[in-house]
Amino acid sequence: MKLDIACGQRKEKGFKGVDIAPLPNVDFVWDLEKYPWEPFPDNSCEEILISHYAEHAKDLIRFMDEVWRIAKPDAKVTITTPYYTSIRAWQDPTHVRAFSEVTWLYFSQQKRTEAKLEHYDMRADFDIVNTMVFFNPPWDKKSDEAREFAKNHYWNVITDMVVELKALKS
Repeated sequence: MKLDIACGQRKEKGFKGVDIAPLPNVDFVWDLEKYPWEPFPDNSCEEILISHYAEHAKDLIRFMDEVWRIAKPDAKVTITTPYYTSIRAWQDPTHVRAFSEVTWLYFSQQKRTEAKLEHYDMRADFDIVNTMVFFNPPWDKKSDEAREFAKNHYWNVITDMVVELKALKS
């Protein structure tokens, strides 16, 4: 199954959608803060999309553990969030956190081990396949060097970030 988590009214074509609201494109009505996600067995999803929901998850560790639980081995998980230095990350009062590229390192068992964080109570194990950021104008037309400097020193240079993960399971 391909699953679009918190799809709302914009479910991706070819995916099943889950949302708390019984909207027209929603295939599974479920509160994503209620664990485990009963409609989805272990290892049932070959691909998972999460667009602009992770920043709303009250318990990100539990949320990502659940994503990992329902993902098949090597499943592709694509997560889109506002970037931590964008006003988009902070303007919505229902957002509970912001994300940078390094946030996702904590969901890799290898990275937790390297950082001596094995004591963290998490099961999720993902490989970070790709990370992309989207620059606001005029930064989107600047050189790579200028964009990198702006990204590290200014606010509102980047709107959103997309990270592609691969579920690691033996």
